[in-house]
Order: sequence, then structure tokens, then C-alpha cells
Amino acid sequence: MGRGDLTNSQWARLQPLLPQGKKPGRPTTWPRRQLIDGIRWRTRTGAPWRDVPERYGPWDRIYDLFRRWQRDGIWARIVTQLQAQADAKGLITWDVNVDSTICRAHQHAAGAVKRGISRRNRPVVSPSSRLTTASDAPEAD
Repeated sequence: MGRGDLTNSQWARLQPLLPQGKKPGRPTTWPRRQLIDGIRWRTRTGAPWRDVPERYGPWDRIYDLFRRWQRDGIWARIVTQLQAQADAKGLITWDVNVDSTICRAHQHAAGAVKRGISRRNRPVVSPSSRLTTASDAPEAD
């Protein structure tokens, strides 16, 4: 067992959440635990799939299992179920903290002054400017 591999207690918690095989027949060559450890190794290290150590099985079989479960939504379901179990035991605190120093907007969204030929849509009218049309005159009571 490698340093980052699943412990027996972790595997006992994870195994009931995994999908069961639909087809009876030939037993699998590579146990699921070994393949999942390979997936975990790859996601933890960020290495290319071809660099997964051989002790976890062939890299293409590990990648195939990862992609099939990702496509079918199995990983999301497993995470949701594990979160629900931990929440039921009171192990998760659902506090939300937003630090505004990391919220950044593009400079165009911040109301910055535009440069170039773009000007304001309406000209600035000073209070001393003369009225030029009758419609500009205030209404008389």
C-alpha cells in the first residue's frame, strides 16, 4: 500500500457507494480499489495518465474507469453521498466566507473613464446656457 492509498477504513466507507457491475462473467483483472488508488494518485500529483505507476494497473484502464464514471455522474454522486454522511454526523460546518479582496472585475466593468474618441452621449449643459427653442422654456402656470 502506497502512502496516498486508501486505508481499510476509508475503503469500507467508500465501497458501498460504488456502482455494482451489471454483467456476470469473468472476474476483473484489476481490483477496483487498486484502480481507484491509481485515479487518486493521478489527481493528487497532476501527472499525465501515462505516468501512473504500474502497481495501480494499466494507465488506460485507470483512465477509462475515471472517464466512464465522470461521464455517468458517479463521482458527483459519491461526493454528494459522502458529504451527506459527514453532515449527518456533524462533521461538516457549512459556514460561507467571502473575502472581497479576491473578487476582481475587469477594468471595463469598474466604470473606468474611457479614452479615445468616445464621448458622453449627452452634452453637459451649464445653468447659464440660453434656451434656444420654445419647448425648452419652462411652462407657465
